Amino acid sequence: MARLRLGLLLQGAFLCCVALLAPGSTTAAAAGKDFTFSEKANDRLAKKLDIPIYFTLPKSTWAPLSGPFDTTDILLDFRHPDALKTGSDAGLRLVVTPRSGMAARLAKSGIFQTGDLLLTFRSEWGGAGAYPNVQMGISHTGVAYIKDGKLRNIDNPLNEEYLGKGMTADFTSEHYRTLNLIHVVRPRGLTDAQRANIVAWATRLNGSAKSVYPSRIKFNDDYNAPKFKPGKPVDFVRHLGEVALGHSPQGTLDLYCSEFAWSLLALSNCDPGKTADEFRGSRVPACVRPPMKPLDAAGNSVTSTGRSAVIGLADGPLTVIDGLKIPATEKKVLLESVFVENPDGLKKMSEGHRKVAQDMQTKFATLKDYYLGVSGGNVVQKLRARLIRAAFNRAVPDNYSPTSYLLNTLLPPDNTNRTMDYVATIVIE
Repeated sequence: MARLRLGLLLQGAFLCCVALLAPGSTTAAAAGKDFTFSEKANDRLAKKLDIPIYFTLPKSTWAPLSGPFDTTDILLDFRHPDALKTGSDAGLRLVVTPRSGMAARLAKSGIFQTGDLLLTFRSEWGGAGAYPNVQMGISHTGVAYIKDGKLRNIDNPLNEEYLGKGMTADFTSEHYRTLNLIHVVRPRGLTDAQRANIVAWATRLNGSAKSVYPSRIKFNDDYNAPKFKPGKPVDFVRHLGEVALGHSPQGTLDLYCSEFAWSLLALSNCDPGKTADEFRGSRVPACVRPPMKPLDAAGNSVTSTGRSAVIGLADGPLTVIDGLKIPATEKKVLLESVFVENPDGLKKMSEGHRKVAQDMQTKFATLKDYYLGVSGGNVVQKLRARLIRAAFNRAVPDNYSPTSYLLNTLLPPDNTNRTMDYVATIVIE
């Protein structure tokens, strides 16, 4: 019933947009579409999405897209109502698409590309408590690739729950079939050759999934134990390449979803047909290159104007709120709201995520002090925030959580650590 209501709402939003078009716009629409803003559609979508403003993104995060696009899907620029009131530009690009035939339609549109990251977005997490808020509603990461006229997915776990029956990897798996929202984030500067390599690696991994999962590759459910170690070789990427090539490396490689995605993108410079022998030795092949610097727990991008500033794993809502055009008193209220417990909101989460959220709620008191100190705090609060940041970064290893890719887009466009752009959010009817 909820999905039916969403479909009717989006249909109404679309009709509203059509009504606002000029009489001569039918021919233009047939030739291609682009993202447009409609006040009436925006109001309806705002009520349906019902997300806090810190679940949206400023336009500085958005990838440049060149339309018009060949699609029958509805393309909308969504602005959060609170942003409209204050002149801020926080919002989302929305691609509203029917579930049936989605994989072929999204591939044909020209909006999405091989190598794009697929971030599972749980809008119902908004306002549910500190943990889901800080995660910005993101619970899982996959990688998209285009093959045989369809947009496909490669995910860990490499099983039917994520890849679908027969490992078709065309968004028909239980995971993607039950989703309504997917954020899409794009690594900057991927070449045609790199995208071809990603297709080749993804094809190999999907094709061998039944035989390699979970005997050679399995899922790591400890997101606080990344394989990446600063200053150490990324042997786990080499291991993944070996498995994909059909080699028999020692041991089983356990990777969580976003770590698997990071590793796959790190192989984008490696042509599996030409570099296979380089994966037989003990050294990491020279073609392996990290796609993004793993994030500290807390960064300095809110307080620093330098081009090498960093954003932290916990900095999402803080960064969005600090950039809003609202008075300091209103920012403080909004920052404090991130940490409000909401038992009713927690009920909307899965059992596993709900347990994590409940276990961590009391541990976020210090993070709240960090937020308030960084954004508009007095001298004492700012000093305390610096000490908290240092303690966080000592305690939490550099990481590439599912949210980290979205966080990277929040860095200034000319920041040397910015390697990702936000493309759009797929809204599935």
